[in-house]
Amino acid sequence: MESLQQWYASLETAQILAIAWKVIGALLIFIIGRWIAKAVASLARRTLTKRQMDAMLVAFLGTILYAILLLCVILASISYIGVSVTPLIAVLGGAALAIGLALQSSLSNFASGVMLVGYRPFTKGHFVEAGGVSGTVERVGLFNTQLITPDNRSVIVPNGQITSSPITNYSAFDTRRCDLLIGVDYGDDLKVARDTIWKVITGHEKVLKEPEPAILVMDLADSSVNFAVRPWVNAADYWVVRSELLEQIKTELEAAGCSIPFPQRTVHHIKESGGGSE
Repeated sequence: MESLQQWYASLETAQILAIAWKVIGALLIFIIGRWIAKAVASLARRTLTKRQMDAMLVAFLGTILYAILLLCVILASISYIGVSVTPLIAVLGGAALAIGLALQSSLSNFASGVMLVGYRPFTKGHFVEAGGVSGTVERVGLFNTQLITPDNRSVIVPNGQITSSPITNYSAFDTRRCDLLIGVDYGDDLKVARDTIWKVITGHEKVLKEPEPAILVMDLADSSVNFAVRPWVNAADYWVVRSELLEQIKTELEAAGCSIPFPQRTVHHIKESGGGSE
């Protein structure tokens, strides 16, 4: 502090004013430059959006562009003061290497984020199962992805965890096959059961005509004959249609005289009496 005070005391008024103007100029460069960086990033986002580019990709590229521009603004501000940026860039390079070694997992998540944006296995609004979590994609960031679960919980999943495991995208196509397994009793008339199930699924307004639904005898199980019922529906209607079909199929099968069995066990009790048993 004493050395700094001595240096300051040795300065002339003109030198102090020059330093002050440089500091003020550097602050102005930073403030105006940051505003310009935000404006350019915002303009880039709007331009990409008008070209109907994926919203997730637009947000990702906008963040990267803003970070690069802001770094350039900071270097320009430091350079205006009179500090050489060449040694600073070398220092930043060495620091980046050290930070990279210390934060390998974070860099892995960043690389995974780039892969997710580049390959786009899903986009905002898709319902996916990724990284062991099922939910609707809300945002894909530099290091993690935000999913909203069906019970309205926000889950933040590291990007590396997503790319290192299988990704199931339930919204990749407009239609889905609704797989139902319906069991009837061995004593029931299979033709009656099949016709009843067919009437229910073809009569539902949200079941698609194409592809045509299928009803197959899938298994002769221990206590039932199992039908694989496979109607096609719009992906957005999947859960509603599945619930309604199960309820209607059970009601109509019972009305047609068929029964849906459940596992039962018959126990024979042997009673010993004297020397014998019965």
